[in-house]
Amino acid sequence: MSLTIRKMLEEREHLMLRPCAAHSDESLGRLRDEPQCDIRTVFQRDRDRIIHSKSFRRLKDKTQVFLTPEGDHYRTRMTHTLEVSQIARSISKALLLNEDLTEAIALGHDLGHTPFGHAGERALNRVTPGGFRHNEQSIRVVSVLEKDGAGLNLTREVLDGILNHQTESHPFTLEGNVVRFADKLAYVNHDIDDAIRGHIIRESDIPTELTDLLGHSLKERLNTLVHDIVIHSQDREEIVMSKEVSEAFTALRTYMFENVYTNPVAKGQEAKAERLVEHLYEYYTKHTDALPEELARLIANGENPALVVTDYVAGMTDKFAVATYEELMIPKAWGVY
Repeated sequence: MSLTIRKMLEEREHLMLRPCAAHSDESLGRLRDEPQCDIRTVFQRDRDRIIHSKSFRRLKDKTQVFLTPEGDHYRTRMTHTLEVSQIARSISKALLLNEDLTEAIALGHDLGHTPFGHAGERALNRVTPGGFRHNEQSIRVVSVLEKDGAGLNLTREVLDGILNHQTESHPFTLEGNVVRFADKLAYVNHDIDDAIRGHIIRESDIPTELTDLLGHSLKERLNTLVHDIVIHSQDREEIVMSKEVSEAFTALRTYMFENVYTNPVAKGQEAKAERLVEHLYEYYTKHTDALPEELARLIANGENPALVVTDYVAGMTDKFAVATYEELMIPKAWGVY
């Protein structure tokens, strides 16, 4: 009976999804073969594995844009991920694509992100041999580091979508391309919302030629952008925006880079965060014996120690990185006599 459930879901996909969608029973498979689940498709299993992973849980204490903001409503890497997932699922559902694959890619796309957002990424990129890119680290997280070195053994479609979610990349599935767009839509619009909340900019500061077209609020802009993608992609085997909306959105991103992402008020603490990450990296490259047991095993099995140190530092949450730095670098008080 239960075996019929997965088969029924797979057959339903062929009836409901577009021919160009990714169908679960046509997946390119996993790097390691394993028995199928009796009630879940392969992409549903990938989504569940990501949600239950330790790296996913750590996203709640990793910076999105603003370091140590005063307030409970600023985005974290976790809330960013959930917003990407929601936007991507809405687009995929409307375009009759595979929503389970879309969700799995969206939930896993930032698992390799560092503490302190892009400040931490810049620091590790400077000190790590060969550089550091969070999309590549996300693949290492799900393929090597999770489950004490066993990895999550995700499907090739999910791995490709995670690796290629950035602007300059091109996933081989439409679902991966939906996430690629949804990531940009999410971060630009929620970063505007957080910047307004943090008194970095005001809604009225955004050029009117952009807001008149895209919308005058977070809700209006997302509605415009999502509808534009759905309308212009529904009869094509690619995910696109209209020329007019795409140009306006690009201009909006440029506005954010010039007024928020490089703003000294918003980014004034990032240099300190970068130095902290560099110090932690330097300490553990000299003291690999202080690494957690599961990472020490990777070195014992032949992994490059510098790469494993990067794994450890990149996996830290903001709070854990600060606490570890204080423990290692700051002398403890003598106490009161």
